[in-house]
Amino acid sequence: MVTPGLVVGLVLPLILWADKSAGIGFRFASYISNNVVLQKEPAGAVIWGFGTPGATVTVTLCQGQETIMKKVTSVKAHSNTWMVVLDPMKPGGPFEVMAQQTLEKINFTMRVHDVLFGDVWLCSGQSNMQMTVLQILNATRELSNTAAYQSVRIFSVSPIQAEQELEDLVAIDLQWSKPTKENLGHGNFKYMSAVCWLFGRHLYDTLQYPIGLISSSWGGTPIEAWSSGRSLKACGVPKQGSVPSDTVTGPTKHSVLWNAMIHPLCNMTLKGVVWYQGESNINYNMDLYNCTFPTLIEDWRQTFHHGSQGQTEQFFPFGFVQLSSYLSKIRSDGFPQIRWHQTADFGYVPNLKMPNTFMAVAMDLCDRDSPFGSIHPRDKQTVAYRLHLGARALAYGEKNLTFQGPLPEKIELLAHKGLLSVTYYQEIQVQKRDNKIFEISCCSDHQCKWLPASMNTFSTQTLTLTINSCHGTVVALRYAWTTWPCEYKQCPLYHPSSALPAPPFIAFITDVPGHQSNVAK
Repeated sequence: MVTPGLVVGLVLPLILWADKSAGIGFRFASYISNNVVLQKEPAGAVIWGFGTPGATVTVTLCQGQETIMKKVTSVKAHSNTWMVVLDPMKPGGPFEVMAQQTLEKINFTMRVHDVLFGDVWLCSGQSNMQMTVLQILNATRELSNTAAYQSVRIFSVSPIQAEQELEDLVAIDLQWSKPTKENLGHGNFKYMSAVCWLFGRHLYDTLQYPIGLISSSWGGTPIEAWSSGRSLKACGVPKQGSVPSDTVTGPTKHSVLWNAMIHPLCNMTLKGVVWYQGESNINYNMDLYNCTFPTLIEDWRQTFHHGSQGQTEQFFPFGFVQLSSYLSKIRSDGFPQIRWHQTADFGYVPNLKMPNTFMAVAMDLCDRDSPFGSIHPRDKQTVAYRLHLGARALAYGEKNLTFQGPLPEKIELLAHKGLLSVTYYQEIQVQKRDNKIFEISCCSDHQCKWLPASMNTFSTQTLTLTINSCHGTVVALRYAWTTWPCEYKQCPLYHPSSALPAPPFIAFITDVPGHQSNVAK
């Protein structure tokens, strides 16, 4: 197998050759193949490919001997491409898609079989998204659990870089397939993405119709590699600078993975995206992540909406995993800062800067014994479960479903009692008392420092913190603001029925006694 680093050198010559000779070949886009899942109603699935300029292309959808629909188009001269949008289809299958090119009475026909209609989700990010089912807890059991999920189809993009935006994928690690033990656990950090697979499996359990999963990820990569040039420019990201090597092991050049691994998919009709990335920005443009991440979401949405002829929703659901924990020898604010920036500094999603997004909190899913390093925790089942709850609520509109942990609503300084009162929107379950996880910023003589605030009393939605350690003015409160906030599923605060952890937060307050600080909307 050619290593990813070597493949890079082959990309540009291959693309140049394709540009010169595309008029000769009549084919589907690379990711339209047997076993494909196409997006169901209310959207129309996009079918496209390459052909001879000026030729007529007829696309027929069949089931058995029955013709469901026909669409006719022509090959564009400037791009050698053709495209049709199918009428919206109900979930199900199997179907056959046939495309016929006609030019001067010469016909060429091609077919793809076992086509299903359902929901198509794109999964992207770095190594925690790339980890395969082979690498997670209870891997043997998970790899064998495929018989009931033959309508959950999987596809994995090869790790490739490109200097310019590519129209089609250059290489594919796993063409559309039914799940098997072999293709779910094809090596470490190869395919198939465990988070992606388990997320899709949960969706199938709920929806009971086909799910298509596309994995396009590369370990050790910063967000800049996955972002278009225009989105990086919008955030004022400096031109290529020196990149620390400790958390960045993959391609760092701006836009090279967007160009080669995301942009070629933009004509596809999607239901949504799930994302797991951020570790490689701990020491690289960290302070810009509160712009680069929301802007990436906005840019992907615009590009996929436009590329699919408006079939992919303009504000399609975008889910992500908030960073887990990491045993680092260097004390750093990097992890908590990125966790905060992942929410555009709101502490929760959806919010004004990140509409129609959902988040899986993972800071309590630490794994100090992971053979892949603590930065790669193996419990991807809980990650996927929490992620799918957000999808059910945001993407599928399921009502009365708890999909996020307790969010703070009000902070009240009770200075005369030496207490700080924190009220939450939801009920809270105090699983354990922790005297260090809450911290107050205590200021005196124009200097501030963070001090632990021990948990005092608590009720169904409120807890109080002891602030006697501060002999100055309390100006801020933060929760779980460390790289490793708690042991596995042992954070202090959870939602009582859903077992979802309260996310980390930081909030500023004033020194007026009885002052209330609203920290979440």
